[in-house]
Amino acid sequence: MLKIIDKYIIRKFLGTFFYAITLLILIVIIFDISENIDSFIEKEAPLNAIIFDYYLNFIPYFINLFIYLFTFISVIFFTSKLASNTEIIAILSSGVSFRRLLLPYMISALFLAILSFYLGNFLIPKTNEVRRVFKNNYMESLTKDKSKNLHLQVSPGTFAFVESYNSKKQTGFRFSIEKYEGQNLVYKLMADRIHLDTVNSTWTLKNYFIRRIDSTGHRIVKGQELDTTFSLKPEDLYKIKEEFEEMDYFELNEQIIAEKQKGSQAYKKFEVEKNKRTSGPVAIIILTVIGVSLSSRKVRGGIGMHLGLGIALTFSYILLMQVSTVFSTFGSLSPLIASWIPNIVFTFIAIYLLIKAPK
Repeated sequence: MLKIIDKYIIRKFLGTFFYAITLLILIVIIFDISENIDSFIEKEAPLNAIIFDYYLNFIPYFINLFIYLFTFISVIFFTSKLASNTEIIAILSSGVSFRRLLLPYMISALFLAILSFYLGNFLIPKTNEVRRVFKNNYMESLTKDKSKNLHLQVSPGTFAFVESYNSKKQTGFRFSIEKYEGQNLVYKLMADRIHLDTVNSTWTLKNYFIRRIDSTGHRIVKGQELDTTFSLKPEDLYKIKEEFEEMDYFELNEQIIAEKQKGSQAYKKFEVEKNKRTSGPVAIIILTVIGVSLSSRKVRGGIGMHLGLGIALTFSYILLMQVSTVFSTFGSLSPLIASWIPNIVFTFIAIYLLIKAPK
């Protein structure tokens, strides 16, 4: 059962967190309005769309973006005040162990971790989609209407290339598909132009050339126009910037399976994103333990010293996450390992500080 001191710590911890992040959100919104007011006026963005489609949907994204930093700052700020007033010493002297003192912090951290998991995996993908539509209409476009020199893997052994593709007209130029069996080319199709028939879900090829290669030799077919189908979706030929940001947890899983079935290495960035959305909330708990252990001692420099160390550790965590993500996306590091390396490293730091914490 929670004691009065537990409820006090929970209230102060969460109160400090939401007060600090609300203040920063208001400041950021003010700066954002001053930066984008010309675009809003020029493109006649409705006031209700600015408020509800853009800024209201911006808040969950911003909270989740800075939740690690503000969790750490809140823990350190509040705990340092307790330590400087010798309240930590008084609590421990009354027979309460340091681990028992951690309980209200862990309850608060667990609440924030669950909040972060929900925001990142379910709410933010939907709000990002609404914000993208608003930005496309009234600000910069986040959807690439035109793609150039696009190479992609359609399925295992099958590769497509399009020199340029216009998503508004659903038309591509200098299109080709190649199929391989092992290292051997067995099929090649080229067309000067392709166009998607959205009614029949078929592709129309203009000035096409088809070459089939088998044990009997080469067979070539040419023509002016051909209606056909591919295991190729139009959205494969144009991209939304960071499209995984609009996918919830289940959609990410489906995309990973689809990319793996195609034999594409693009699955890595989706798998990294999926694991980051799981490891991130766990990091809140780890950073809370570090924050309490770090700031529970009364030291020369007080809150300023603790805040400086806390901010440095938080940015070290973010930097380590970014570095491991790059090695996973563009290297041979497993997405699972890449996403959890920062947590593993900081868990050891948390254990060390917990051992050194006042008893």
